[in-house]
Amino acid sequence: MVKYFLGLSVLKSSWDQVFVAFWQRYPNPYSKHVLTEDILFREVTPDNRLISRRLLTKTNHAPRWTEKYLPSNMARSAYVIEDSIVDPQSRTLTTFTWNISHARFMAVEERCVYGVNPDNNSWTEIKREAWISSNLFGLSRAVQEFGLARFKSSVTKTMKGFEFILAKMQGGIPSRTLVETAKEATDKVKETALAATEKAKDLASQAQKKQQYV
Repeated sequence: MVKYFLGLSVLKSSWDQVFVAFWQRYPNPYSKHVLTEDILFREVTPDNRLISRRLLTKTNHAPRWTEKYLPSNMARSAYVIEDSIVDPQSRTLTTFTWNISHARFMAVEERCVYGVNPDNNSWTEIKREAWISSNLFGLSRAVQEFGLARFKSSVTKTMKGFEFILAKMQGGIPSRTLVETAKEATDKVKETALAATEKAKDLASQAQKKQQYV
């Protein structure tokens, strides 16, 4: 049993811009889980296609309810292989990705095709397919459901990340990102103020105890 996902997305930027953004999309505020990216192989074929293989290191967060079924020393990072083929003649970028870590627990395979939008040649269309499977006996269905939900959430973040990088390339930052940045700063100030208040209370309590023994 395999969970299948099919989705179409549109970026309101040209294929050439998206092609450049693809190689610059990390880091961005929506992909903090991507820790490193390393090129393992790259070549240009006789017909001028660019073929690449990269190794991506990402954080790995399993759902809390699976902890008792997993090894206690299970790594907190996961490794993903990304193969890509760029065909400048057809103006397509095709990627294949799959995880090589914890594949028995959950395997996620994804295929994306970035091409020119048929309705507007100034935009880019992304056709995304994914296959989520699990060999965890007795929990495979639950793991697949979890994997599908997390994949859908990841797609949303991926698109936001692309939009962020594209806006940055064009000399701007999306307004929503500015709002989120301001919120993060506000939350940080609140956390600092709360910590200071708790510290003050602790010091006052210690001072009161000392006075009792004087």
